[in-house]
Amino acid sequence: MQQTDTYFGLLNEAALRSLAPKGTVRSFAKNVVVINEGDATDSLYVVLSGRVKVFVNGEDGKEVVVNTIGAGDYFGELVLDGGPRAASVMTLEPCRFYVIAHSDVEGLIRGNPAFAGNLIRRLIAKVRGLTAKVTDLVLRDNYGRFVRFVEENAVEQDGRRVIPEKLTQHDIAARIGGSREMVSRILKDLIAGDYLSVKGKILIIKKKLPPKW
Repeated sequence: MQQTDTYFGLLNEAALRSLAPKGTVRSFAKNVVVINEGDATDSLYVVLSGRVKVFVNGEDGKEVVVNTIGAGDYFGELVLDGGPRAASVMTLEPCRFYVIAHSDVEGLIRGNPAFAGNLIRRLIAKVRGLTAKVTDLVLRDNYGRFVRFVEENAVEQDGRRVIPEKLTQHDIAARIGGSREMVSRILKDLIAGDYLSVKGKILIIKKKLPPKW
């Protein structure tokens, strides 16, 4: 999912400390769960460095990744209603966060129109993104969701289109709401058809993917 511009992305750590002096810096290693779905919502996390994934688990234990978030972005904006966390967040690499307490977030909204406006736009974008994801899960098959995932995440790099993030088949399945076995079959067929190649878990798009599989 594409990230939107964020208010905090324009600020360095010193500026964040000035804006929210009661905030604290926390560091986490790779593959650490920062917050759990259902936890009490008590703070907003600004990503100073690293990347995280936002995910939910179904009753069958299957993981679905809702979003990935990088430096300059933030998560935990549902702190506003004081309800439980709607999703879990895990680090994809070593991360540092600036953590702002609920009371300070409310103060930022009241005293900083730029932040309040950005937060509103972000929540609107989140609703649109989740609506699109639900539509995908209901109306598209696994292959259709895979194609959409590739189209949204591929970038130009060294004269070729790639998905730069190193992803396992399980990771891709979680991103598209499918099974690892189905992703394995799709990749095998697309590689055999010379549409894709994989090098060091980097997906390389060699030509436009076919509309049907």
